Amino acid sequence: MLITPMQAQKVFDEADCLFTAADVDKAIDRVAEEINRELHDKNPLVLCVMTGGIVPVGQILPRLSFPLSLDYIHVTRYVGDTTGGELQWLVTPRTPLRDRVVLIIDDILDEGQTIKAVIDDCMKANARQVYSAVLVNKLHDRKADVKVDFIGLEVEDRYVFGYGMDYKGFLRNVPGIYAEKQGKGDR
Repeated sequence: MLITPMQAQKVFDEADCLFTAADVDKAIDRVAEEINRELHDKNPLVLCVMTGGIVPVGQILPRLSFPLSLDYIHVTRYVGDTTGGELQWLVTPRTPLRDRVVLIIDDILDEGQTIKAVIDDCMKANARQVYSAVLVNKLHDRKADVKVDFIGLEVEDRYVFGYGMDYKGFLRNVPGIYAEKQGKGDR
């Protein structure tokens, strides 16, 4: 459902700030430290899950202190809406995954269907090992059976946006994690 920039601004003006930019930076520092410890000697291929993963990847990569390669994948369930639909594969990685250690970075673990599909796809492409990281884990009991290795922050079951996560195509650039006013949405 498309909205106007004015409607997006109204949502932002009424939203609850769950985590400030400083809170998010601390979480990203911690996640980067964990990734540095785990992957420093594995020459990983980092896969950014577009479009939401672009901000977390852009924040995490400069904090990693080892050689790595970067590629992206574009798979989505939202297409500008607030509820997930069918999985749509828009772009697959150009880099061969065979025998590579892969680190998938995405914005949010909501129901887990997207990241589970990406992990499964990497394994089918014969990746040696697959790790995953998300900036935000949404707390609820509707998750697919998926394990994420690195989690930045946990949020209650509300529609959240900012730091790469959008509200109907807007507000990915908001410096912090915000939740839509109670009763308005469900992401």
